[in-house]
Order: sequence, then C-alpha cells, then structure tokens
Amino acid sequence: MKSQLALLGSTGSIGTSALDVVRHHPERLELVALAAHGSNVEQLEAQVKEFRPIIVAVFDPESAAALAAKVDNTTKVVAGPEGLVEVATLPEVDLLLAAVVGAAGLPAVHAALVAGKDVALANKESLVVAGGLLTRLAKKNNARILPVDSEHVALHQALRSGARNEVQRLMLTASGGPFRTRDLSTWHEIDRQQALAHPTWEMGAKISIDSATLMNKGLELIEASHLFDIAAERIDVVVHPQSIVHSLVEFCDGSWIAQLSVNEMIFPIQYALAYPDRWDNDFPRLEPDQLGRLEFEPLDRQKFPAVDLARKALGQGDSGPAVLNAANEIAVHAFLEGRIAFTRIVPLVTEILRSHRPAAVASLAEALSWDRWGRDRAEELLSSEETRSE
Repeated sequence: MKSQLALLGSTGSIGTSALDVVRHHPERLELVALAAHGSNVEQLEAQVKEFRPIIVAVFDPESAAALAAKVDNTTKVVAGPEGLVEVATLPEVDLLLAAVVGAAGLPAVHAALVAGKDVALANKESLVVAGGLLTRLAKKNNARILPVDSEHVALHQALRSGARNEVQRLMLTASGGPFRTRDLSTWHEIDRQQALAHPTWEMGAKISIDSATLMNKGLELIEASHLFDIAAERIDVVVHPQSIVHSLVEFCDGSWIAQLSVNEMIFPIQYALAYPDRWDNDFPRLEPDQLGRLEFEPLDRQKFPAVDLARKALGQGDSGPAVLNAANEIAVHAFLEGRIAFTRIVPLVTEILRSHRPAAVASLAEALSWDRWGRDRAEELLSSEETRSE
C-alpha cells in the first residue's frame, strides 16, 4: 500500500531531494500535497505538473495567485500560513514531510500531530520551539515523529542496536564549518561570503550561518533530547570534518555504534519515509576502502559557545529553547543584512536568553508567544545598538 505524502518546503534542498525519493519509489509513495514559500513559481509549477497533487499551498499570496493562473483546476491552490495547515491536515495524507525552514513550519506540524498523522521532521526548529508539546501530542494521538536531519537519522538507526536502558550517550558529529581552523583573533574580519561558504554541504543562507557558528549543533542537541527522550548532559558533540560518520551512540558496555553514508541528504530522507522498512535504491554508495582517514576532534568551546548555550537553554525549560531559536533567527538575519558582525550573533542571543524568565509551554499559542517575545527582544536590542552607534 502506498504512503500518501504531503511535502512542506518542496522547492528547498530537502524538498527537491524528497521528490527524487518519490521518483525512485512510485510504487511506495504518492505525493498528494505540496507547499512552498513561492519565491520560485516556475519550479513549483513544474512540480505541480509532474506530480499533480490534490492541493498546493504557497506561503506568499502573490505567488499563489501567479501559480493558480498557470496550473489547471485539478489542483487546488491555497495561500498563507493557513494553507500550510490545510496541506498538513488533508484527510488523504498519512505522512507529512516538514521541511520549511524556521519556526514558520510549527503550526502545520502541530496540526498534523493533532490529526494523528506521522511527521517526518526536517524542520528542527519545531522541536526546538515546542519539543515537549509536540512529543506529548504525538504520544497522545498515536503519531510518530521521525527525524530527517542526517545526524538524528544516524542516531535513530544506531539506537536500534540496543535497548533504551543500555544507552550511555549520544554523540552528534559536526563538520566544524568554514572556521574550524581559523584563528579566533581574526574572526572580527569574517564577512557574509566567507560565512556562507560551508566546506561540506550546500545549504540555504540561514542554515549555513548556523553551521558557521555551530548553533546548528546546539539546536540539534535540543532536538535529539526531545526525539529520543535523553537528558542534555548525555548528549555530546564531536568535530568530524569529513562528515562521513553522521553520529554515534555509546552503550553502557563501552561499545559504540556509528552510522556512515555518502554526504547526500537523499539517504536520511529515504530512511524517514521508508521507516520501519529499508528500501533498495541506486543512489551513490560509500566504499570503505576509498575513505582514507576519518578524523575526530574535540569541540572548541571557546570558538563555538553556541552548543553550551543551547544546552543551557534546554535546562531552563520549555520557553528557553523557543527564545534561543527566535533570537538566533533575528541575529542571523541581521548579520546577513550587514547590521551586525559575525562575532555578535551568539553574544546577542546570549544576552536575550539571560534576560528571559523561564516558563512551561503547554499550548501552541504559548510556544508562539515565546517565539515572538524572543524576536521582539532581539529587534529591540539591535535597534538600541544601532541608535548608540549613530
């Protein structure tokens, strides 16, 4: 029986790779709904004409109108954040792949879990902003949250090697980003182009900057804690420049289980869509005899304080990670716009996290409220700094 798939973020890198998985497995997957921001109407039009979904949601209203004029009336076109929710809750859908960047994807993920649908989650911010809420909701409605990030898929696979009470520690791997070997004394000179030049992966601007600060590993630590119900102090990060070992699990007897594959997101995406099965494919294979050396280094916490900051935010309770994520999104955007230096991103987030009073998050409205608080506080601080510098 085919899985009926809805895809949020179909024109992004995760989305286009997911469509390749669908093309490889037409007997197992049927794409019935699509959603995208709408910045590339031509690409979205081509996807609609190829897969002929029941519905497509376009976040930008003008782009939605442009798309509606290009496709026939067999596909319904809806707009705005409400459109994402409509796609996520379509009755025909039994599996949602959520790959919308940032907190914008949270309401749709929440709605899917309320409806009891399984969610393959490439949007790490949803679990960062409302992890406790979403995992409780999934359990209540007998729905699954399946990871799509390569690191969490690696952990998910390695954890199948033993019982939960046998797990000692989770180890996330990090490439180290573009500044792993750069002298810290020169970091004030880092510009936008340098920060976007990731040595391993081709990603969007926001994710690339998070990889440069290693805030992405901090967010992944929070996500892993919620996904696998593991305390933050039992989750570590190790630098692995080749990005071949995607993560590792240490068991109580001192054994390690690692997951390795080619650096292609198509592998973790297929794993999430196929789970609990494994599907064959003709994707590029990893040949161990061609690997050469695999290098591992301890995390330089002076260069990359974002990981410990995320651990601290998780320890504060539900609202801490929501504020951390919101402040980081604003700080990264400010850097990309040239408003702040690269070295100001993490300190700005630190100041905002320090100024907030932790609280529990019991509803979507509360999660979104803390997200808004973090964004507003970040903008206020940025405006104050700009005023002082004039």
